[in-house]
Amino acid sequence: MTAESVEEPTDLPTPTPPAMPQRRIHPAWIVALVGLIALIGAAGFRAAPGVLMLPLQDEFGWTTAELSLAVTVNLLLFGLTAPFAAALMQRFGIRAVTVTALFVIGAGAALSVFVATPAQLILTWGVLIGLGTGSMALVFAATITDTWFATRRGLVSGVLTAGSATGQLIFLPVIAAAAEDIGWRGASLIIAGGALAVVPLVWIFVRNRPSDLGVNRYGDSGPVTVTARPKGSAWGAARLAITTLRDAARTKTFWALAIGFAICGATTNGLIGTHFIPSAHDHGMPTTTAAGLLAVVGIFDIAGTVFSGWLTDRVNPRILLAAYYALRGVSLLFLPSLLSAEVQPSIVVFIVIYGLDWVATVPPTIALCREVFGDRGPLVFGWVFASHQIGAGIASFLAGMVRDHTGQYTVAWFAAAGLCAVAALVSATIRRHPAAVTSP
Repeated sequence: MTAESVEEPTDLPTPTPPAMPQRRIHPAWIVALVGLIALIGAAGFRAAPGVLMLPLQDEFGWTTAELSLAVTVNLLLFGLTAPFAAALMQRFGIRAVTVTALFVIGAGAALSVFVATPAQLILTWGVLIGLGTGSMALVFAATITDTWFATRRGLVSGVLTAGSATGQLIFLPVIAAAAEDIGWRGASLIIAGGALAVVPLVWIFVRNRPSDLGVNRYGDSGPVTVTARPKGSAWGAARLAITTLRDAARTKTFWALAIGFAICGATTNGLIGTHFIPSAHDHGMPTTTAAGLLAVVGIFDIAGTVFSGWLTDRVNPRILLAAYYALRGVSLLFLPSLLSAEVQPSIVVFIVIYGLDWVATVPPTIALCREVFGDRGPLVFGWVFASHQIGAGIASFLAGMVRDHTGQYTVAWFAAAGLCAVAALVSATIRRHPAAVTSP
């Protein structure tokens, strides 16, 4: 009796532990990694306009406003495509939409080497690359995050958002050097190659949903939930995107997020992304030096966005948004006095602060869309992101007109600072309330 009672405890625990660890790395992390690489590959054009505007002006004599119009069309389509891309990803899967988008970006960049008129530049830079990058926009990061992760969503969305900044960091110095050494056409082909190089990775490693691999989302436990892809045509996906906008637009939160994000786009892609290099060049700074500074924005953007994602899992996202917009506005107030022919410590401080703040707004915005609009959060974020690009497009064009009429960008910088104060106020007043839009 005693021997049996002593042996019994040693026999019981042994069968269970070996059966549990079947995967060392959850597939969600692989999908997120490939998504990050895809965002980097698609980000080449985000670095291009500021660098290539001057060579195009030198060769064709086009005005800043004419070149800015092509960028404006790109930015508008970049945003307006996003909600429809999110719906298409739900209907046809993440992989098919992403691969198609990368091909369209590559085609637009490659065909731009043949342009001879502003209208042709609008077609390539504006329409093709705008549609392609719009389908690979931040809504792609939101879709991967919501589809593959139940926990760590803030961190993952922050890392994926940083992908476009990383792409800017990688491409910007390369494009600037290529534009000087082999011309702007060679730089355009580099952008095309960067987008197309990612296609095989996406096709091999990205799956549309966790159940395709027999797993749950990262952080979910229990039996695997098999989720079937919604049936329907591309028109059905478009209708879903439009009905989501209709329902979301009935809430004050949607408009608060849209206004704030429109100002975010105006003060990042629209102004700094497009006009910082020409503005620095107006003050005597070499183009490659200004491009290097903008690349440093990309370095600190990575740190700022990842940290913002980490904070979003822990801090009220409304507070984060208000703080980010306020800090950006203060930075813009000082910018006109910081630009000069030489790189001074003060402009480096501006670049660091602006870099940390660049798209730190994205993780808390995605979190608020999820909190308020439930499982249609990625689609709503697509429309909020569309407002981001509408703001960017308008700011890009108006800043070009300001430069043409006044000979400098000072009015544009001060106006942007005032808009940031509005965004901070609007973000701080977003109320907590339950989901207003759910899946049909």
